[in-house]
Amino acid sequence: MANELATLSTQLAGIVERAAPSVVAVHARPRFSSSGVFWRPGIIVTAEHTVRREEEITVTLPDGSNAPATLAGSDPGTDLAFLKTDHAGQAPVAVARDPVPGELALAIGRSQDSGINATLGIVSALGPPWRTWRGGRLDSYIRLDLTLYPGSSGGLVVNTAGEAVGIATSALSRIAGVAIPAATINRVLDEILARGSVRRGYLGVGLQPVELPRHQKGLIVLSLEEDGTAAKAGVLIGDVLVSLGGRAVADTEDVQSALETRGVGESIDAALVRGGAAQTLAVTVGERPRRD
Repeated sequence: MANELATLSTQLAGIVERAAPSVVAVHARPRFSSSGVFWRPGIIVTAEHTVRREEEITVTLPDGSNAPATLAGSDPGTDLAFLKTDHAGQAPVAVARDPVPGELALAIGRSQDSGINATLGIVSALGPPWRTWRGGRLDSYIRLDLTLYPGSSGGLVVNTAGEAVGIATSALSRIAGVAIPAATINRVLDEILARGSVRRGYLGVGLQPVELPRHQKGLIVLSLEEDGTAAKAGVLIGDVLVSLGGRAVADTEDVQSALETRGVGESIDAALVRGGAAQTLAVTVGERPRRD
């Protein structure tokens, strides 16, 4: 047993050592630094909630030196921020498949004072794509049962093969830390590099689930933004939305999922029940306002 534990300990230390060249400390908020990961040449990913300023950002590199970085873009909905630096860095060697519950996981961070650091635990739950309370969609729900210290958010999460699962964050769940999946990081980064920001669809309506005759479900319009795209299309308070883009809608999550099939500025058909009569309106998808 002692030899098995020593072997495991050596293997874990080796994983951290191999991951260390990819991990930096990010100085973008008062008091505590956070962690970040070289995800692509010259691009560092970190947790958006730890970036409290857009200027005078520095990173502590794996060799211990400090370098300036600029904010390339961020997406509060998925808690992702991307920094650019003149240093190419070393991206993680390989991206992992989705983990399974019970699988060991390491969250690897860096601070200017202590250097590389790691915390060990397990993946306690794995779920399908989910929408965070900030409004973004993660490609899978990866809950971590491990300790996330003040500087751990933005750190690299790896499996026992040293493959990148994603980055750690403490800001998306009140229950436990989660890993933002690698697939989400790549998707959001591609959009930020192409457009400068992540644009999410928006109708400008307040909705409440209701049940119609014959057990049909829908969403009643309780409020309308005066200049919102739904109001401009002719939607009225009291209308019941039953489908959007050909998809039945029973809750607001269904609405968001339907809007993700269209780009901002595109048209989408909204099927309504008004005064007992069915009708369809073409609504232009607006852009969800960004939270400050």
